[in-house]
Amino acid sequence: MKIKLHKEGYPVIVLVFFLLLAIIILLNILFPAQTLIHYFLYLSGLIFYFFVIRFFRDPIRELVPDNNLIISGADGKVVVIEEVFEKEYFKCNRKQVSVFMSPTNVHVNWFPVGGVINYFRHNHGSYFIASKPKSSDENERTTIVVETDDKKEILFRQIAGTVARRIVCYAKENKQVIQGDELGIIKFGSRFDLFLPLDAKIEVTIGQKVTGSETIIARF
Repeated sequence: MKIKLHKEGYPVIVLVFFLLLAIIILLNILFPAQTLIHYFLYLSGLIFYFFVIRFFRDPIRELVPDNNLIISGADGKVVVIEEVFEKEYFKCNRKQVSVFMSPTNVHVNWFPVGGVINYFRHNHGSYFIASKPKSSDENERTTIVVETDDKKEILFRQIAGTVARRIVCYAKENKQVIQGDELGIIKFGSRFDLFLPLDAKIEVTIGQKVTGSETIIARF
């Protein structure tokens, strides 16, 4: 599998590099004699910088679109599978499947189905822990609805968490998208919700680890 760095990561990576460099320069000006503490701080900074770069990894995954499948839009762990009342768009009961992304997961998101984007909203809100159920309705989030070629609508959300406070989303209403296209990225720990028709056959279980643009979440 090929991996590249996501374009949204470059400004952060450059900023962190210069901040760490400034700290090292200041440390050596104030305390020029090299000690074990210096070497410990150098190593800590290097490890921290490695994880900052790693966070913005953007794997290249090949997917053959299939109109009968709903694919995971994110890497992470399934934390919710339940029937809920979806009140923003459908205003009726739907099957909800939620994937929690820890800070160590890939945070790029992909379109779980292909079709036309009928609805897009960016809602401002709170920053509760993303694994909690109330985060779906109360946290900062984007809501996207895609209508497939078979006239079936799927709603999904990118949800910010306690640490993740910036959602990048490339969705636009009336845009034609392909299953597996990049949707955007959520920075530093978050959640991806799917709201499916009641007759959808769920293919995952609570606690299961899933891979974005690869794992089958459900079938129509």
